[in-house]
Amino acid sequence: MFSKILIANRGEIAVRVIRTARRMGVRTVAVYSDADANALHVAMADEAVHIGASPVGESYLRGDRIIEAAKATGAEAIHPGYGFLSENPDFVDQVVAAGLVFIGPSAASIRAMGLKDAAKRLMENAGVPVVPGYHGEAQDIVVLASKAREIGYPVLIKARAGGGGKGMRRVEHPDDFPDALSGARREAKAAFGDDRVLVEKYVEKPRHIEVQVFGDNFGNAVHLFERDCSAQRRHQKVIEEAPAPGMTAGMRKAMTDAAVKAAKAISYSGAGTIEFIVDASDGLRPDRFWFMEMNTRLQVEHPVTEMITGVDLVEWQLRVAAGEKLPKSQEEIALSGHAFEARIYAEDPQRDFLPAIGTLHHLSFPAQAPAGSAMRIETGVRQGDAISPYYDPMIAKLVVHAEDRHPALHALATALKNTEIAGSVTNIGFLAALAQDADFAAGDVDTGLIGRKQVALTETPQPDATIVARAALAASGMNSVSSDDPWASLTGYSHFHPIERQVSLHRGAKELKASVAAEGNGRYAVRLEGFPSVALTQADLAGTVAWPGHVAVFAAGIAYTFTVPDPFASAAEAEAGAGSMRAPMPGLVKLVRAAQGDAVKKGQPLLILEAMKMEHTIAAQHDGIIADIALEGAQVTDGTVLVRFVEEVSA
Repeated sequence: MFSKILIANRGEIAVRVIRTARRMGVRTVAVYSDADANALHVAMADEAVHIGASPVGESYLRGDRIIEAAKATGAEAIHPGYGFLSENPDFVDQVVAAGLVFIGPSAASIRAMGLKDAAKRLMENAGVPVVPGYHGEAQDIVVLASKAREIGYPVLIKARAGGGGKGMRRVEHPDDFPDALSGARREAKAAFGDDRVLVEKYVEKPRHIEVQVFGDNFGNAVHLFERDCSAQRRHQKVIEEAPAPGMTAGMRKAMTDAAVKAAKAISYSGAGTIEFIVDASDGLRPDRFWFMEMNTRLQVEHPVTEMITGVDLVEWQLRVAAGEKLPKSQEEIALSGHAFEARIYAEDPQRDFLPAIGTLHHLSFPAQAPAGSAMRIETGVRQGDAISPYYDPMIAKLVVHAEDRHPALHALATALKNTEIAGSVTNIGFLAALAQDADFAAGDVDTGLIGRKQVALTETPQPDATIVARAALAASGMNSVSSDDPWASLTGYSHFHPIERQVSLHRGAKELKASVAAEGNGRYAVRLEGFPSVALTQADLAGTVAWPGHVAVFAAGIAYTFTVPDPFASAAEAEAGAGSMRAPMPGLVKLVRAAQGDAVKKGQPLLILEAMKMEHTIAAQHDGIIADIALEGAQVTDGTVLVRFVEEVSA
């Protein structure tokens, strides 16, 4: 076994690897960028090496610096985690050439499966079913459009490199093909450095079911059952579960046999995932699944497999890379219970899941698992950490396990409702709503479920009078939340009249005014405009947090956040108003589709903003004439004015 390894990654997965390595007595070396100097994975590792500036191209994608760090610290092997360099065969070659061990598959295996078109031809030759489509080399639009017509609409344009839903477009009609192809190519180029695509038949009721496989260097390969990852938005996974709901013995055998066959076809070593697309229009049938791609690394959702099998996949990775045989045979791997994983992100579901940034002023996960379940929290952040615009905005993965699907799903919903995060908008409320959706609960899920129900799933109830009153009390400073607050010692004391304070809260553009009166003995009366007086006690402030200029109240998984205006601050920030459009997040202006002086209509695409390697179209919010528009290639921050209008034209 290795005595020291370097982890060529950051955040949650780096922390995950460190945890197993520590249990096995293996020392760890972390690498970090400028933005991650104080990150959790850096603090947890035995050693840490700075490798560059915050952008990934200057740090986590610098394989040369990572290898130098490994050699300088005496690490014997490099664990790539997922993302970044984990599926880069050139990096694997460099690691091996430097006399180090890559904790993962060989460069040859990664190359065999790295390009979706070549991988599908290989799988066809190995007898693994593949989805109908065009996987050839020709990339001219005339050829691709012709193949799309042959396949039959709707079709799916997919980047042949990478994954994670990037470089992917569904096309319903031939007229939409050129624009969809251009968008997919741009996104693929930005994410993977390769703009080549393939075209496939779009399955009308698709489920995404994948099989965890594991191989060693002695020709052995096993599966660890399947995971269902059909709950997706924009082709990115949201909630994963294992096993797949509705799975039959015949279907499982067909899929797992095909997955092991695929792994053996490329002499695979290490952890890998064979992803299948399943036509669920007539239930799960052994003749209705097709190979999509292989992820030649550990998956983000690997904890659900660990929960149902009791296997530590990171430990297996280390053992196999160190030259050991697989710890268990296929017959020794058993499936027990049901597990879910929910990915908690800093993103705004009500704004089409736009990535968000911010400081995690409050971060609290349930102290214990709901009754009858087990729970684990996978995270790479702590309270007080910042969500950076440079990296994936995942905050944590909440994983639960119970004896069956229904209690496991109940445990997931309960744990989500008891998770409190403030300082950045998150998707927790959306995840809790999805966990309680009737179709999802029934196992009737496909990759379009979230899209069909997005409005209902992302709808946030307006705060009721009690929630607003709790926020007003916290903002008033009259409670004893902070022992340093001079008002705390005066609570309830007055010669003639109750102590009272006026509070102004803002939620979005709406101002909420309240009057808070201390009545003694930890009791308060809060009067709100338009509502009867609300009686509160100190205990009612549980689930309420405040930080400079803000207060958040948690209820049923939702963080109701209010801003508390500074009465001494200038009120004049009048520059833009309705006459301009601002960037909804930090990003790069990738493409500009309008110019100064253009008359544009409401809904017309004006520019494309790239953030987190995904493209977001910024469309006109009203008719108008453009006075100024951002330049292509401009790097903008959240709130930067992108478009300014000289005149509004009534519709």
